[in-house]
Amino acid sequence: MATASSELFVYKGVDKRGNKVSGEVSSQSSAMAKAQLLKQGIRANAVRKKPKPLFSGGKKKITPMDIALFTRQMATMMKAGVPLVQSFDIVAGGAENKTLAELILSIKEDVASGGGFAASLRKHPKYFDELFCNLVESGEQSGALETMLDRIAMYKEKTEQLKAKIKKAMTYPIAVLVVAVVVTGILLVKVVPQFAETFTSFGADLPAFTLFVLHLSELAQQYWFIILVTLIIFFVSFGKLKSRSKAFRDFIDKISLKIPVVGNILYQSIVARFSRTLSTTFSAGVPLIDALLSVAGATGNSIYEKAVLQIREEVSTGTQLNVAINHTKVFPAMLVQMATIGEESGALDEMLDKVASYYEEAVDNLVDSLTSLLEPMIMSVLGILVGGLMIAMYLPIFQMGQVV
Repeated sequence: MATASSELFVYKGVDKRGNKVSGEVSSQSSAMAKAQLLKQGIRANAVRKKPKPLFSGGKKKITPMDIALFTRQMATMMKAGVPLVQSFDIVAGGAENKTLAELILSIKEDVASGGGFAASLRKHPKYFDELFCNLVESGEQSGALETMLDRIAMYKEKTEQLKAKIKKAMTYPIAVLVVAVVVTGILLVKVVPQFAETFTSFGADLPAFTLFVLHLSELAQQYWFIILVTLIIFFVSFGKLKSRSKAFRDFIDKISLKIPVVGNILYQSIVARFSRTLSTTFSAGVPLIDALLSVAGATGNSIYEKAVLQIREEVSTGTQLNVAINHTKVFPAMLVQMATIGEESGALDEMLDKVASYYEEAVDNLVDSLTSLLEPMIMSVLGILVGGLMIAMYLPIFQMGQVV
């Protein structure tokens, strides 16, 4: 069984039919690697550690999108009738991310040595959360693992696409504003002082706007290091406080929902995640009470996590889902109505899937609208900052020209 000390070995040998085969296997030693290959019907002639690249930039991280791709490929392989263990080999062989390939081979060794798929995934909680593992376990128990993997893949893909849209909405304006601040800082520290030396020879009063910019430049020159260190300390402290303090995270979650435009995008994305996760878990045959527990953690916001846990408590006492959702007062009427129709018709998962699709599309449209709205606004801010500095510097020169 592969453990934390497992290494990647390269092998060459022959299979049961006498065909030459080669590949990679994860194991603790070359002897154990040969034994594992023998169990798979491969007689290895040569087994050696996989050499590391001479110029290695370190291991590439495994992203959630990598996991989504892995799940989709596994679902495709199994639907095509490829055995589970062989599917791991095929998917690992085609993985561009070598760290992901090592992870897949490690899972494969666990499964090949008798462990269940879900049990093997639980050994890697960094990449496979409890919801993922529970759904895989449900698929194993029902004998429909390929169908369940297809559902999980769709769920992961939709979730990651939604996250990417939210990240796009947040990252673009922040990145441009950071660049604007950096450019302004460079101008104040490096460019404005050159003009200041020229102005000393004028022997005339400078415009108020120019004097203001010169004072800003003096402050920036004297305290730029202190300002930079203060900003670094602030952002580092903010990150640590957010990761360690639940009360602070709750406060940030509450405030973020009140930000104009952005708050609405976050709200609609939360409703989409809630609907998508509940639809996926419920259609997989997971009991509603257990499904709601998984959904609570998937909302990504403490306020809605508490609301879902409240729904779970009410449902566990016999309250209908749509009534419990309505009692929270934080979910839209459309979700309540669709849940009502779903419960009455016995197609709750389908109704929730439609709600998820609706709000995912709404988030997509809102992000596109926000980007279109922000582009001219950001250009205006950049123009005011940089253009304002240039006007302040050239204003005395223009005034001199008029006097002459």
